[in-house]
Amino acid sequence: MRQLLLLALIVAIVNACNPSASTEANSSAQQPSFSVAFAENLSQEPLTGRLILMLSKDDTAEPRFQIKDGPSTQLAFGLDVTDWQPGEAIKFEGDIFGYPIAQLSDIPSGTYFAQALINRYETFERADGHTVQLPPDQGEGQQWNRKPGNLYNTPVKIQLSQNGNYELTLDQEIPPLEEPEDTKYIKHIKIKSEMLSKFWGRDMYLGAHVLLPKGFDENPDVKYPLAIMHGHFPKDFGGFNPEPVDTSALPCEYSERFGVDCYNRIVAQEEHDFYKAWTGPDFPRVVAIKIQHANPFYDDSYAVNSENLGPYGDAITYELIPHIEEQFRCIGEGWSRFVYGGSTGGWEALAVQVKYPDEYGGCFAACPDPIDFRAYCLVDLYNDKNAYYLDSEFKKTERPGHRDYLGHVDATLKDMNYRELVLGTKSRSGQQWDIWEAVYSPVGADGYPKRIWDKKTGEIDKEVAEYWKENYDLAYIMKRDWDKFGESWKGKIRIYCGDMDNYYLNNAVYLAEDILNATKDPYYDGEVAYGDRAEHCWNGDPELPNHITRLRYHRMFIPKWASEVAKIAPPGADLSSWRY
Repeated sequence: MRQLLLLALIVAIVNACNPSASTEANSSAQQPSFSVAFAENLSQEPLTGRLILMLSKDDTAEPRFQIKDGPSTQLAFGLDVTDWQPGEAIKFEGDIFGYPIAQLSDIPSGTYFAQALINRYETFERADGHTVQLPPDQGEGQQWNRKPGNLYNTPVKIQLSQNGNYELTLDQEIPPLEEPEDTKYIKHIKIKSEMLSKFWGRDMYLGAHVLLPKGFDENPDVKYPLAIMHGHFPKDFGGFNPEPVDTSALPCEYSERFGVDCYNRIVAQEEHDFYKAWTGPDFPRVVAIKIQHANPFYDDSYAVNSENLGPYGDAITYELIPHIEEQFRCIGEGWSRFVYGGSTGGWEALAVQVKYPDEYGGCFAACPDPIDFRAYCLVDLYNDKNAYYLDSEFKKTERPGHRDYLGHVDATLKDMNYRELVLGTKSRSGQQWDIWEAVYSPVGADGYPKRIWDKKTGEIDKEVAEYWKENYDLAYIMKRDWDKFGESWKGKIRIYCGDMDNYYLNNAVYLAEDILNATKDPYYDGEVAYGDRAEHCWNGDPELPNHITRLRYHRMFIPKWASEVAKIAPPGADLSSWRY
């Protein structure tokens, strides 16, 4: 008896000293598992891609539309699959990584809606010698949950228990999208890019939606300036409607983002008001475009050359834009084309002006993505050791990732990156932090972007940060190269940002403003402005609220550029024929 008691005591002491052993055994024995297969009538070929399992308690939408950064997110777990055969079942069990709950064993029992989806990858044999597996855009702008060709199952209601085994069959395929049709004012362009096709080892295309000025056909001898709006993948030239709208007949839809009731009615009215302004007597007659440059990593390329994405900057500047200018009678000189946009588009507007100083005649960068990597949102890539936590010897304080205009935080930077890691490894999530990495990083030995930080721990790679600095830190590049390109940048740089930007983007603008204000011989002679308590994406109008100004990019920036273009236009430039 004493021996048994002694043995029991020894076992208890061992377990107390090594609790992970008993926890691991318990978690492996008590956790749900899911088997996922795909219907053979959907594909007779093996599949490669990212398989995502989702569980939701919210029945108002499919789980695939409920994986978010904020508190309302539902659950997701991700797994890379290669050559997944018809009839084969893939199992989700063990330590497969999840968000926001990391382990299957930690999911509370209860009623859930279960859904799985595969974001399909294809093989790209690039000109740099690397072979990579990536999800090609299928015309939807790299949206994994809406991509034509991706397979998923109709959500299944389950009672989840710790020892439950559940089977799902992908029996649905997202259908192809219809191409937009040309109208009197809006035309659609798509060209094969020789530069990008050579890099990617297959045919690659660039597109644009083109808005023609009033009187384009009636004035065949006029050549026009080109207004270029950068931003996320545009399905069409939205925000322009020639037809009057009875807004009172529209169902009233509340905007949670802006706290505005019947916001859809406001949007509809603004679309028609833009048409009236565009065709009115005082609006500058220009050709305006929105560019489509989705790629295997994201819904756009950030409009610059990149080791991982290829020469998108050159392809847009030297292939797509000249093609549009020739087809639609544009002036075709650097001073006569200008760029504008917000958020991603704001960064792109400043980036192409910085990278191609003589090819563009001005930029209007609203709420730009981080333009100084000393403030990569709330991370100083050059001095901080860890992205997810404030540097501290004893205390782990997580860095915020998203706030409202009063500073209330609803997601941390780690949350946002963990969601991406579930959606895709090797910078393949198609989300924000991964595309910055894909654009700015050098290529790793495996052909994928080098990580700026470890996706799980947040530890920053200083060698990668140095590469980012020399090639894509726009504020640093302007400071470094001002003696060389200052004359070309003079009078062309305008930046706008809310001082309560949801993603803390204003911090980088402050640093860039200091650099611009310190310029001499020449002084930058541009504009930097901030919106008081304004969120993402404030774009420079101090009189109107952001939920209105965000709908007026063209109406704001085209007249502003036209009123100032004489300052940068060369002697003899045509500044009058297109003002009819």
